Amino acid sequence: GLDTLVELVDRNVYPLAEFPAGQWDYMFFYQENFDRATTVFAANPRRTLTALFRAGGAEQRGLPTFTASVRAEGGWFGGLDEAPAMPLDTRVISEADLEVYVDSVSRNGFFGPDAYYMNHEANAEFSKQARHNGNIDLPVLFLAARYDYVCETVDSRLAEPMRKQCSNLTEVTIDGGHWLAQEKPQEVNTALKDWLLKL
Repeated sequence: GLDTLVELVDRNVYPLAEFPAGQWDYMFFYQENFDRATTVFAANPRRTLTALFRAGGAEQRGLPTFTASVRAEGGWFGGLDEAPAMPLDTRVISEADLEVYVDSVSRNGFFGPDAYYMNHEANAEFSKQARHNGNIDLPVLFLAARYDYVCETVDSRLAEPMRKQCSNLTEVTIDGGHWLAQEKPQEVNTALKDWLLKL
């Protein structure tokens, strides 16, 4: 649930007084302004996806990420009614792959993807029903993205619950951002292959 995420925020990067929700601020924006968030994304799906599919980099390490200020800035993209025009970040996504995403959200809208952020309470309740109190003794592979500063697990405590609950855990850190599978497909596939071969 969202409360657990906020408890694990790295307060060295996100001081409580300035960033009470840390990098998870954007999730609260969905809860408080769901229609607005969905409408802005849907206003220009191509621009939205082009703006969101960005690579991470070492230069951003230790700095607050943009998702920590979504509410303070009046919403995604600084409160604009649609995403700004940006060049495609081909380190993360090709024009052909972008087309697939654009076609899908143009047909289906952003309601479904955005609705995930409205489900934190239900997810937290559902997790209480997990077998063995959520502990997993099967082999688990976790791929950490070194430059993912939203789901930051390299320097922060965010991965601690996973480490406590997975007794047979392998962690591999890859130099990539939030969209790790798209940005570093070869490295992701190699990590998967190497892990599977050791099972």
